[in-house]
Amino acid sequence: MSDTLRLLILGAHPDDCEYHAGGLSTIYREHGNDVRVISVTDGGAGHHEKAGPQLVDIRRAEAAAAAAVIGATSDVWEFPDGQLEPTLAVRERIIREIRTFKPDIVLTHRLNDYHPDHRAVGQAVQDASYMVTVPAIVPDTPILQRDPVVAYLPDTFTRPNPMRADIIVDVTPQLETITRMLACHESQVFEWLPFNEGILDTVPSDKHERITWLRSWFEAHSAPRTEFFQDAIVDKYSEDWRDVRFVEVFEISEYASTLDDATREKLFGFVH
Repeated sequence: MSDTLRLLILGAHPDDCEYHAGGLSTIYREHGNDVRVISVTDGGAGHHEKAGPQLVDIRRAEAAAAAAVIGATSDVWEFPDGQLEPTLAVRERIIREIRTFKPDIVLTHRLNDYHPDHRAVGQAVQDASYMVTVPAIVPDTPILQRDPVVAYLPDTFTRPNPMRADIIVDVTPQLETITRMLACHESQVFEWLPFNEGILDTVPSDKHERITWLRSWFEAHSAPRTEFFQDAIVDKYSEDWRDVRFVEVFEISEYASTLDDATREKLFGFVH
C-alpha cells in the first residue's frame, strides 16, 4: 500500500486554492504527496474588461500554470462564475471527483463567507460528504469505503461563528512559492483584484517589479489572518511564535471523517 497522501482542494475560483492553501499544497508536494486543485466555476466573471470564453480560457491556462509550479494537477469546471448554487449537478460532480481522486483530505470554503460562490461550494462539499459512500448515489462511479477528512480553508469571518483553528501551518518558508503560484494568475493579481481594490495604478509593468509588488500585496492581505489567530499561534509555537509571520489555518468539518490522533499525525505530522 502506497504511503503517498492525496490532497484535493475544491475552490470556487481558479485562484482561491493558491491564495488560501498555497503553503500547505507546497509542503505536501515537497514531501512527494499528490495535490489536485479544482475550480468549481469557470472564472468567467472575474475581470473588469474581459469576459466570456476568452476569460475562461485565460483562467484555465493560468490555473494549469500555477499548479505546475509545484507539480500539482488542476481542472477548471464549467459552472458559471458568480452564479454558482449547491445544486444536485454540482454535488454529483464533486462526488465523482472525490471518488475518482480518492483523497485523504479535502479542503474547501466555509459556509459563512462573503462570496456566494464560496458558500455554494462549501455547501455542496458538505452535502457530498457521506454520500461518497452510498452506492445508489452517482452509481456510475465506484464508492469510497469511508469519507476523507474535510477541512475548511482559512478565513477571518466572525458571524455566525469565527473559524476554529484545528490545524495551524506556518507557511512563512513557503512565501516565495505561494507568490510564484499567484503570479501565474496574471488576470487576477495584476489586473482584476487591483482594479477591484482601486489600486490598479500601483501595479508595475516590469515583470520582476511585479513579483516584488505581489509579494508585498500578499503579505498585507495575509497579516490580518496571522493577527486574528495569534492566540492559537502562540499556543502552538510557544516561544517561537514571533517567527511565524504567515499562517494557513484549517477547521475540520464534522460532517465527514473525524480527525483522530493517528489521522492527524498521518496528514499533518510532517507539517511543521
